[in-house]
Amino acid sequence: MLSQTEENYLKALFHLTSGADGRSGVGTNELAGALGVKPATANDMLKKLKEKKLIAYEKYGKITLAAAGQKYAIEVVRKHRLWETFLYEKLEFTWDEVHEVAEQLEHIRSPKLIEQLEKFLGHPEIDPHGDPIPDSKGEMKIQPRKTLSQVAVGKACKIVAVKDNSASFLQYVMKVGLGLSSRIKVINRLDFDGTVEIEVDGKRSIVSERFAENVFVV
Repeated sequence: MLSQTEENYLKALFHLTSGADGRSGVGTNELAGALGVKPATANDMLKKLKEKKLIAYEKYGKITLAAAGQKYAIEVVRKHRLWETFLYEKLEFTWDEVHEVAEQLEHIRSPKLIEQLEKFLGHPEIDPHGDPIPDSKGEMKIQPRKTLSQVAVGKACKIVAVKDNSASFLQYVMKVGLGLSSRIKVINRLDFDGTVEIEVDGKRSIVSERFAENVFVV
């Protein structure tokens, strides 16, 4: 049985190594930064995870998930995203509130509870942020997508997910008047700083390049 901290490390590795750039490994400093700990603290935990054969790791080298570690990580991600969906759909949490609560609930160890939760929700395939939910076999449907910053001027698109799940970013998304499935038209983009002018439901807004890079669309 893994500790909550060990599960958090495996989940962070999963997120860092399963992005769009297809990286096969990450460095200790990047992992430590993602978890908000010192590199020395991360090193100590990595040694423990390596001893349990959950990761492949050599000092000063890249860290990757071993098959067993990948399985654990996907299960934590599955629980997290199911709980987010439950909180959002059934308990009327807003999408900027669900992440923090799901961080606590994802460590519940009852397989039956998670199976019943998935059944109760109707076997959802995506969570409130548009991320795919792994099924009981650890499989999930990955939808081809790109960031808003990659959409050409004059083209229309639809939001399918967000990269940044922080409450501050999600609150800003809502302030702009956007949500999952919102349809956006890119009106203009400034070469100087990547600022983007968008149109949503006839209303125009100016968003930063950073914002556009954190919104996934199709």
